[in-house]
Amino acid sequence: SEISPARRPTMLALLCSAAALSPTVRTIQPKVALTRAPAPVASAGILALDGLAPAFAAYADIWTPTLFSLGAPDFIYHWGHGAAMFTVLAAMGGYGTFLGWQTRLGNGDEVLPFNLGKPNREMHSTLMPVMVLMFLLGGQGGFVLLRGQGQPILESPHASTAVIGLALLFVQAAIGKTMGDSPTGRTVHAYLGSATMITLVAHAVYGFQLGNSF
Repeated sequence: SEISPARRPTMLALLCSAAALSPTVRTIQPKVALTRAPAPVASAGILALDGLAPAFAAYADIWTPTLFSLGAPDFIYHWGHGAAMFTVLAAMGGYGTFLGWQTRLGNGDEVLPFNLGKPNREMHSTLMPVMVLMFLLGGQGGFVLLRGQGQPILESPHASTAVIGLALLFVQAAIGKTMGDSPTGRTVHAYLGSATMITLVAHAVYGFQLGNSF
């Protein structure tokens, strides 16, 4: 039945009193530790190259518009650098190292089928500088392609091993030019050259991992 106007203030007062006397209900929120993904590491490279990144990025930005306007398939932009550089590493680096050891073992005057008529020692001296030049040019293409695909260019072990590998190649070239007939110089050149090739193989492995990461 409808409450008469005269009784409405009384009912309102009773309701307010009941609300005041009733126990307060509180919702207790459990304290749950929030888990979040770890923040990305600023530089996961072996060397701290972050300070050089702005200069390298500015250089890459000169070439990326032209390079990516060619309309090549995405696969070429993504894996072309790796395929080309691995070919250089295997064909020039691998064979050049083999010729270097053949020379050290006393077979420097031998002419092998792939030597283009040159003895081992001469072919080794011809092949390795060309490999260094190819790596210098290919390295530039590598970070330009990374920049064009929106990736960091110096924040990976691949970038660090590129710098280490190129530095070792230049040291090797200097030793090769100055060692003459020194037994110590030739020994250092041979074993450091092998260590350089191992570094470049590691560089290739890191590059494959980098390519698979995006």
